[in-house]
Amino acid sequence: MDKQFTWESIYPQHIVSFIYSGELTLSYGKNTLTFTAGDTILVSKNQLSRSIKTPLDGKPFKCVSIALPEENLRKFYLNHPILETWTENISKQRPIKPDALLESFFSSLLPYFEMQDKLPKEIVAIKIQEVLTIIDTIDKRASSILGTFSELGKIDLEKYMEEHFMYNLPLEKFAFLTGRSLTTFKSDFKKIFKNTPGKWLTEKRLNLAYHKITVEKQKITDVYHAVGFENLSHFSFAFKKAFGYSPSTMKNNQHL
Repeated sequence: MDKQFTWESIYPQHIVSFIYSGELTLSYGKNTLTFTAGDTILVSKNQLSRSIKTPLDGKPFKCVSIALPEENLRKFYLNHPILETWTENISKQRPIKPDALLESFFSSLLPYFEMQDKLPKEIVAIKIQEVLTIIDTIDKRASSILGTFSELGKIDLEKYMEEHFMYNLPLEKFAFLTGRSLTTFKSDFKKIFKNTPGKWLTEKRLNLAYHKITVEKQKITDVYHAVGFENLSHFSFAFKKAFGYSPSTMKNNQHL
């Protein structure tokens, strides 16, 4: 990947990624972490994130990722102890301690990507078993995440929305991620915020955009996606409706 690429994601399975080159910036709510070549990252399932892949030092972004199905994890942790908590104070995205075994393992996967035919399921299962064994050997902390199989339950709606309003998700996804049906989500939301989700999200996103443009002096083309708008035209229309002038007019006329 020779150009910067940004996207938002929610993975239904845990993901382990190894970076060969380039830079990966991951944001979970208001927390941001940056990873470069040689880093191995554990991406937890059902976690909303924004990722930015960027070339670095003249090299394109390149990484290999493995999805870890729950069935494989349950089988593995039947015979391996599980730590109760991740002791390191780091938010959401967890780096796994660097080790030559991990680098060697991911290097061994590269030839498989050159195969035209699909990999046999037996080989996939063996590789998942192998990477789990390596991770469990070099960084036992990961077991507290990979060996836990609880379902999503109701969480603090106010706290979650305040931390994640800038992600461009349909209400159904916000409801799912907070452990609610869409109907319950809307009802709980109205009780807490005294507003509808749609109006509240638009207001929060526009206020954040205003701050990024006026205080942080960010470019409009960098702002609209970062605050949760799908395209520039929709953002400009909503901004003008809220503040009385377009974001471009504001910068040109120095309404700062």
